[in-house]
Amino acid sequence: SGLIGRSWAMVFAAGGFKVKLHDIAQQQLTSALESIRKQMKELEESGFLKGALSADQQLALISICTDLHAAVEGATFIQECTPENLELKKKIFGQLDLIVGDNVILSSSTSCLLPSKLFTGLKHVKQCIVSHPVNPPYFVPLVEIVPHPETDPSTTERTYALMKKIGQSPVKLNREIEGFVLNRLQYAVISEAWRLVGEGVISPTDLDLVMSDGLGMRYAFIGPLETMHFNAEGISNYCERYREGMRLVLNTFGPVPEFSGEIEQKISQAMCEKTPVVPKILDARRKWRDECLTGLAKLKKQMKCD
Repeated sequence: SGLIGRSWAMVFAAGGFKVKLHDIAQQQLTSALESIRKQMKELEESGFLKGALSADQQLALISICTDLHAAVEGATFIQECTPENLELKKKIFGQLDLIVGDNVILSSSTSCLLPSKLFTGLKHVKQCIVSHPVNPPYFVPLVEIVPHPETDPSTTERTYALMKKIGQSPVKLNREIEGFVLNRLQYAVISEAWRLVGEGVISPTDLDLVMSDGLGMRYAFIGPLETMHFNAEGISNYCERYREGMRLVLNTFGPVPEFSGEIEQKISQAMCEKTPVVPKILDARRKWRDECLTGLAKLKKQMKCD
């Protein structure tokens, strides 16, 4: 019932599903439910609440439970949202494996742990899958669906259909790979950003501006491959024009950074000057981010309808 779990609960409730939110501490659950209630009311007041139901109707679909057996009773889909710790997640799935039936989908929110490390050896491995959301899933709809080598194709299809039904944007990976797809792309950008700042080419704040007011503007609507397609007369023409230049630049990229030391301090100082690491200030900035993401989501939906 942490940040990801709460957000998932809101997404499923917005889709009209009954949700049981499980955690080992009653106080944690009580706090999570209050946080969800506050968020939903604020979203409703601002006109950004997802789904056809009112905030009160959605809240009525969410209950809390400290007992794992009771939490999963009658469930058709279980979304695990524990911290990114392999042993903890394996322990949870080991417990679930003993109590669920043959029709329940066991899904993990992990952002980088491979399905083969999480699910191998489980009796219900064919029902296991990774459904990796983007933080926060309520405001960013992408979900990476990553199967275990033994996952039944019907598990993948049912998970994909469910994510579509609740308004997310699922993508299927044909096989597992370290970092999945989103983080592989994200880490490539972060790595080069780190090198550019470290080599004194650009300041941290200007680097972020290159993305937010440059690449990010078009990537909010089209991906890198379609961008290539549009920026010439199709992909083949783009490659013909730019392949040599791309290879020339890519060959100048440095090694993977350590993400520590002087460069870390330089970037940290710049980020802290913009947004101090004070809970109240960070929360306010995150809220602003979520409002921006919600507004963008509404615009994208409207443009698709048009």
